[in-house]
Formats: sequence, structure tokens, C-alpha cells
Amino acid sequence: LKSISETSRLLELAGRMVKLHVKKGDETLFLYETTVTVTLDELISQLVKLQNERLKIDRLCQEIGLLMEHGCSLPQNMQGLTEEQIVELKLEDEFADKCIPSGGYVSSVDAIGRRNGRAPNDKMKEVLRKTVSEARAAVSKKQAEANVCMTEEIIQEALMKLKGAVTIVYPMDLPPFDPIRLEFEGKEDLSGTQASLEVLDDETTQLWWAGKELLKGKQLLDYVGKNEKTKIVAKIQQKGKGAPSREPVFSEEQKKQMMLEAYKRQEELKKLEATNDDFYLNSEWADPNALKRNFNGLKDISWRPK
Repeated sequence: LKSISETSRLLELAGRMVKLHVKKGDETLFLYETTVTVTLDELISQLVKLQNERLKIDRLCQEIGLLMEHGCSLPQNMQGLTEEQIVELKLEDEFADKCIPSGGYVSSVDAIGRRNGRAPNDKMKEVLRKTVSEARAAVSKKQAEANVCMTEEIIQEALMKLKGAVTIVYPMDLPPFDPIRLEFEGKEDLSGTQASLEVLDDETTQLWWAGKELLKGKQLLDYVGKNEKTKIVAKIQQKGKGAPSREPVFSEEQKKQMMLEAYKRQEELKKLEATNDDFYLNSEWADPNALKRNFNGLKDISWRPK
């Protein structure tokens, strides 16, 4: 693995990398650079890891958004209960007074009862909001449109910034059951959630290109050849779901451009046709007096003085 990584770095410096446009179905995920000598086992593992980390950042950004609005998470046994029910059951959140945001909190009741209603002040909210915006932009699919390849360094930097921002706002840390803290510690439990359906697994993930599955146990060059400057559209697919749809011959942008060109051409032909309807009247053969002038020897006479 070390040898492959060293080779990858050398090729990157030389500007000779295979570029993968990674998709899931028709959805663009990210761009990724590698070498033709990489094994499919390692490539699929790395793509799965990057996608799962992108999903982690998305989950974190969503939860931090709720943290900004309604404060820390309540204990599981208090979530969804009304104030009266909490009092009646004699439940208590022992972390409510320990996990206070910097600068104090602003009361903001959570309508669904997941968080304690002690939101950070506006200044601290802005710290979180700015960091969330930067993290989302770093792993956005728009990076592919900008021709920016996804790397582990980009992912880790985004995670580090998110964790740093949360630490600034909550220097005493979040409760141990808060989903944000669990995500940072790698202890998140996604079972039974929609998010769990999006997470990829090395064993059940396949990689497809040009209607063919890129089989584990082989190298990328077994399919794309030895040209290190190749660019391909590779699709991630769950095992057992068959081949993903193939890429269209023309992109949506190309289709729009072709339709525009066809419309322009059609308009030009209409104008030309309208012009040509009467154009023959200027021709010599359409002159009704041409035969008479010929008999009288008046053809090709110039009235200009010599």
C-alpha cells in the first residue's frame, strides 16, 4: 500500500493521473484522481470511504444547524416529552447546566422536543454558521463542476474545522449522547434511520464503467488501459441491483447547445426562403422584354457616356 501511495504522489506531481468522475445513479458525487496501477479493491475502498465521510459531514452540518437554533440534545428518555410529562416523570437533564454555550444562552424552544432550548447567542451562532457553510462547500458536488478532485485532506480539514467551531462555542463539550459528539467520536448509531440507507459498504459496493463492472482482484489498467491521462465516468452501485444506466452520448448542456444551433439554422433558412421567393424576378431570363430587345439589337447596351 505504501508503494502505491508513493507512486500516486509521484504521478500527481508529474500531472499524470487517471481522473474518475464518480456518480451514484445519475447524481454526481465527486472527482477523484488515481493511477492505472491501483487495484480495484483499494480503489473501491477509498471511494467508499470518501463518500461515507462526505455523508458524515452532511449529517454533522444538519445537526449543528439544529444546535444553533435549539442548543444541546436532550437525553433519549426526555426527547419528545412535554414539560409537564418531564416533571411528572421526575426526569432531569444532568448536562443542561454543564454544557452552556460561550457567552450564555438564548431561550429557543425545540418544537419537536429533541434539544434543550438553550441556543447560543448570535455571535456564537455566526461562528457555527460560517464553518458549516465552508464545510458544505468543501465537499459539495459543485467541486466536480469546478474540476476540483476530492481528497482525504479536504475531508479531514472540513471535519477539523467543524469540531473546532463546536469547541469554541461549547468549551465544556457537548453531552456524551449528543449526535454531534457521537459523530466526532465515531460512535454514531444510524440504525433505523434514512441516513443508514445512504452509507456504503466495501463488501457490497460495486464500481461500473461503460456498462461493465470493474471486478475486484484486478487493476484499473485491465479495463481502461495504460494511459495515465484517461478520464472516465465511474458509477458506484449496490451489489444485486444490476448495471447502472449508461451515460448519455450528449450532456444536457450539449443538448441545449445543439437545440439552439438548430433553431438558429431554422430561422436563417426561413429568412433565406422568404428572400428567394422573389429573387428570380431580378434574373435576366425572367425579364418579359428581354426577347424584344434581342430582336431589336438592344441587348447589352450601356447608356453611360464613354
